[in-house]
Amino acid sequence: MHPEWQSFLEQQGAVYQEAVVQHFGTPESESAAAMTGNILADCSDLGVLRFSGEDARNFLHNQLSNDVNALQDTESRLAAYCNPKGRALAVIRLFVLDDSFYMLLPRNIIEAVAKRLRMFVLMSKVVIDDLSDDFAVAGVAGPESAQLLSGYIGDLPTAPSAVVHAKGLSVIKLPQHESRYLLVGNVAGIKSAWQQLATETQLTGQPAWQLLDIHTGQPQVYADTVEAFVPQMLNMHAIDGVNFQKGCYPGQEIVARMYYLGKLKRRMYLAHVQQDQRPAAGDPLFASHSDSGQGAGQVVMASPAVDGGYDLLMVCPVSVIDAGPVVLGSENGPKLKVLPLPYDVPLERKAS
Repeated sequence: MHPEWQSFLEQQGAVYQEAVVQHFGTPESESAAAMTGNILADCSDLGVLRFSGEDARNFLHNQLSNDVNALQDTESRLAAYCNPKGRALAVIRLFVLDDSFYMLLPRNIIEAVAKRLRMFVLMSKVVIDDLSDDFAVAGVAGPESAQLLSGYIGDLPTAPSAVVHAKGLSVIKLPQHESRYLLVGNVAGIKSAWQQLATETQLTGQPAWQLLDIHTGQPQVYADTVEAFVPQMLNMHAIDGVNFQKGCYPGQEIVARMYYLGKLKRRMYLAHVQQDQRPAAGDPLFASHSDSGQGAGQVVMASPAVDGGYDLLMVCPVSVIDAGPVVLGSENGPKLKVLPLPYDVPLERKAS
């Protein structure tokens, strides 16, 4: 994180844990504000990679699960970066600015992802720069957030995943929510926007913002879940994160085979658990009726819920969910209550 940005947030009352803003002094009210009010969130747990050079578009198109060739500077794309076995090394969001491509992904995997991608540049004219310490990322959400943000930015993106570039910022409208935006830019640009918006919003840390990711069913891969999931297990085929008509990319054969020949046996669910300790990404699930050699599933991400306990995204066999209760951890762990996601998850390919 840029020292100026960190110092600025500390002056605002930010409380850090492992270089991530947890809250601004009122963690309980921040979760409630995220679900019903207008919030301004620090999202510095996300880093930024820039891909420049005349071969950057084609290079990324050949590495990611979504169509980069068709990506315009007015839109962003969700995609997975997979290993040859189709397991996700990262879930990323990509956008274009001034002929360069900007990739958002968690800081705790960004170094490994950048190192791996550089291995495949070879003779391509592509330069990969980690801008995580030069850029900042913030989130704005809530029923009046569009009005507040447009008062500073001007015209906002209106379609899901659309992007507007203004005031030195790239503003991305996130899907599955009426008014939720990511702001990406240099520290000066983000700081100026923050000062404009802070008086009309509640400041929140990463957990409150992640609670919105969870309730909108937007997955993430962290260091403890790298190579744990095929993109479809994270519902990425249901949220425009996989293009089955594009050409080859690492793991494409596995991902396509699951789509064209198989029935999806594991998918991502939204759930609630009533316990005091925050579940971690990768924590195991248990079900006495599960006969899967891979276990009953894993936690994708979790954040404090409004009324106590934690809301989370988890990957679990469909048959296990259909058959009965699933608990967190071991057989004596707390029971998970499955909640509805805001989108449908197809388990089989529709006949054409």
